[in-house]
Amino acid sequence: MAKITHVSPLAPKAGFPQLPAIDGVRFSALSAGVKYKGRTDVMMVELAEGTTMAGVFTRSTTRSAAVIDCQEKIGLPGEGKAAILVNSGNSNAFTGKNGFDAVAKITQAVADELGIDQNRVFTSSTGVIGEPLKWERITAKIADLKNALDENGIEAAAKAIMTTDTFPKGSTETVDLDGTEIKIAGIAKGSGMIAPDMATMLCYIFTDANISLEVLQHCLWLENAKTFNCVTVDSDTSTSDTVLVGATGKANMDPITDFTDPRVRPFREALHAVMKDLAIQLARDGEGATKFLEVQVTGANADGPAHRVAKAIANSPLVKTAIAGEDPNWGRVVMAVGKAGERAERDRLTIWFGDLLVAENGWVSPTYTEEAGAAYMKNDEIVIRVDLGLDNGTATVWSCDLTHGYITINADYRS
Repeated sequence: MAKITHVSPLAPKAGFPQLPAIDGVRFSALSAGVKYKGRTDVMMVELAEGTTMAGVFTRSTTRSAAVIDCQEKIGLPGEGKAAILVNSGNSNAFTGKNGFDAVAKITQAVADELGIDQNRVFTSSTGVIGEPLKWERITAKIADLKNALDENGIEAAAKAIMTTDTFPKGSTETVDLDGTEIKIAGIAKGSGMIAPDMATMLCYIFTDANISLEVLQHCLWLENAKTFNCVTVDSDTSTSDTVLVGATGKANMDPITDFTDPRVRPFREALHAVMKDLAIQLARDGEGATKFLEVQVTGANADGPAHRVAKAIANSPLVKTAIAGEDPNWGRVVMAVGKAGERAERDRLTIWFGDLLVAENGWVSPTYTEEAGAAYMKNDEIVIRVDLGLDNGTATVWSCDLTHGYITINADYRS
């Protein structure tokens, strides 16, 4: 795997945020030598008795054994403690029966050490595909992970799940629910193989809210569609995409058990803010990225078509390399709109670079100049806006440019 020696120029300037302790959640991280010696590569989360666990996962048909195991466990009855264990360096994907055996060994070891039901142990693995996971290196460290559990250990956990990431990703929000302050904190990893389909690369979100599984799962599903499923680095959906949300119920509040509860809306808004922030951080840490890209599409005949047009633009290698080269080649945007397969009419199409009107009425705008376009492309953050002029459908997608750095990282990924 290529050695990462720099931090993305698009990383948050303030570094990793100060995340609050979530009542009922403890973290630990250490080196197990899954792939490299001396590199922190395993993290554990212990969640209090009664924690509600929700999740969304990749729809890849070659998803990993860990993803399949988590999918089977979400929604199973259980009121005891829960746990999450994640390793980097090996994705445990496309490893046949060995993959499921490894998951079983790890989840059983965690269950035995923490004294919980094996069905309440959720695992994720990230890294190289197709290599058997040396699970015994992980199980040998379970006792050490238990002894190191700390309510303030979330930053170390965020660093342990990194692969080609150049910085750990975290976000937090608080929300008032009828006089009770609810905390939400999340971490994520992802830099390449990023075009989520129902989930993200790896993301773990924690809250002290008292909320039922049905409501929490529905909130996660809805907000996921507007956040993680709206980010792309390279159009490739991972075999391991996982989002898990644990709600410990430790806040002093009446439980939320119905989606019509008026407290659901502010909770969703706070959850959305955390998920959107993490999604954007993923795009900012795209492999080899030097520029952040936001694509806004309006005027589509529905939100779904708008999303597909936005993804076509954000995923286009020609658009992305033009941005990397600071070339205001708006013809590539026209191409991407046309290839998306959604309804579009040339003479209704309008294109902007930021606030700069580029094309309208079927041709280049008479007010546009190449000099103005080239000046805009020198920015670190690029916004491409497209209005299809058809109806009210809208979508926003976040991405990054495509540079030689992406090739270098992925050409050397397994070395």
